[in-house]
Amino acid sequence: MNIEQAQSRGWNELDVIFVSGDAYIDHPSFGVPLLARWLEKHGFSVGIISQPDWRSPKPFMVLGKPKLFFAVSAGAMDSMVSHYTAARKVRRDDAYTPGNIHGARPNRTTLIYTNRLKESYRDVPVIIGGIEASLRRFAHYDFWEDKVRRSILFDAKADLLIYGMGERPLLEVARRMQKGESLTDIRNVRGTAYISREIPSVTISGNEENRILEIPSFEDVVSDKMKFAEAFRLASLEQNPQCARTIVQRHGDRMLVCMPPALPLTESEMDAVYALPFEKAPHPSYTAAIPAWEQIKTSITCHRGCFGGCSFCAIGMHQGKTIQSRSEKSVLNEIEALTQKLWFRGSISDIGGPTANMYGLSCGNPDTARLCRKQSCIFPQVCKNLKTNDNRAVSLLRKARSCSGVKHVAVSSGVRYDLMECQPEYFSELVSHHVSGLLKIAPEHLAEHVTALMHKPGRKSFEDFLEKFHDENIRLGKRQQVVPYLISGHPGCTMSDMLELALSLKKLGLKVEQVQDFTPSPGTLSTCMFYTGINPESGKEVYVPRSDREKGLQKALLLWHQPDERRKVLEALRELGKEEMAGILFADRGSERERLRQQTSRKPEKRGTSPRTKQQDRRKQF
Repeated sequence: MNIEQAQSRGWNELDVIFVSGDAYIDHPSFGVPLLARWLEKHGFSVGIISQPDWRSPKPFMVLGKPKLFFAVSAGAMDSMVSHYTAARKVRRDDAYTPGNIHGARPNRTTLIYTNRLKESYRDVPVIIGGIEASLRRFAHYDFWEDKVRRSILFDAKADLLIYGMGERPLLEVARRMQKGESLTDIRNVRGTAYISREIPSVTISGNEENRILEIPSFEDVVSDKMKFAEAFRLASLEQNPQCARTIVQRHGDRMLVCMPPALPLTESEMDAVYALPFEKAPHPSYTAAIPAWEQIKTSITCHRGCFGGCSFCAIGMHQGKTIQSRSEKSVLNEIEALTQKLWFRGSISDIGGPTANMYGLSCGNPDTARLCRKQSCIFPQVCKNLKTNDNRAVSLLRKARSCSGVKHVAVSSGVRYDLMECQPEYFSELVSHHVSGLLKIAPEHLAEHVTALMHKPGRKSFEDFLEKFHDENIRLGKRQQVVPYLISGHPGCTMSDMLELALSLKKLGLKVEQVQDFTPSPGTLSTCMFYTGINPESGKEVYVPRSDREKGLQKALLLWHQPDERRKVLEALRELGKEEMAGILFADRGSERERLRQQTSRKPEKRGTSPRTKQQDRRKQF
């Protein structure tokens, strides 16, 4: 992180210098440290400038001038999402900064950092990447300015954009530049985007045919929301690396050229990435605690990708839907190394990925997989080609908790309960051994037309899972609970829908302490619907709650049990003409389902009818 440290490694000049909006935590959960280690493994000398003061060019010059390029990332989150709430209010903290202090990075971090680097070293190429650049690679709607912005490449004036996870394209670009190629001539690497004045005709690296798809231009999507929806629909169909085309989007007399996504890593390549010599700790120069590290320091990533295809989630446009799993041996080796850390106390906080119960899964029909353009393998139902066998995941969990020095292994990264209907053994293993009292699941909503827009399962799947979860806990003699994650203000959701959801939760005996007010972050289907009022998949109009007042009332309805929200709840009920529902929502007495659960959480009686049987009988009546 400074020239003295570089010289102690015998590096008088660095090949690549990363500039990151996050604190430097040498852990594989953070993109910049992982990519820095990856380049180092392949023979490159690498430095990291972490959270430089952007008000002056001097902090960007502390490591000197790199031989190859600067690599810029805003960090683990889009900087605007990191800085502002869904109500556009400034956040007061930053989990990726020492001391949890807000303000260590600027708004639109990628743009500011790139401009400072160009000011400091005009002749050094700059490559941008990370989640902020990845999801803003096309013309996109920006919620904070309430307008459509150009591709981030045009505003940042960077030389190249790398989207997705980055190991393959970044390494290929670095190697080719090391051999003498100019970055301006490297125009055929998967997982990259660049600016051109003409439609490319070169082949993709590896001599593949470069098939072109032109989507509506920046000028078109600014002036016509139908064109915006069409551009999003076309781009979202090109996320399968095996059949994706190069996407071209004109911006005036120039154009964005986005190459097909990088090919997924193989199991052996994933193992190699996670076998890198991470310290799994913040850089020793920091003296204050970093909350993001405290949260993930004992977690293990066993796979990447998610084929859930949730409309509000950016994983599909960033990591892709192909599940890239590590080998069992690789994960167990990481656990063994983790147990040797002085700060490890025996508990692993998570073994998972974007969706924990997708570990080891894949498409069972390779020919179909090469041509598939679906965003989800499980919505509206589980694809017949999906291999849902849970043997690998079950075996991994069993071996992980039997490792020497490990007292407990949690699964806290979330699960798809609709997929778990096909994974009975994983479900049993999870509930028996890997829930730390509370299991996080994300129904997001229960109104059928809203969950359909979200690409989530509906009410029946959620209630069936609750029933099964409660019965399994009774069988085990455990008192574990479900924590549902819910979204208010999502496109398609009305005030009436939120009241329906609130009453459903009340009936189920569920209270939520936190509700996510929908935030239109770049690159998602839900954001496209929010901006256009159109579902790009069907072309139909979608109701969108836009005002802060309505969004606040929707959120309050799900927090009816909190005294601070009661005034807003009453206001919402008056607006709906449903004031009589206040007596139901504010009733102190627990629901029938809640009281039944409390009665049956005791251990079974020794003689006579067991509480489980009694509860089942009452539940049928209920």
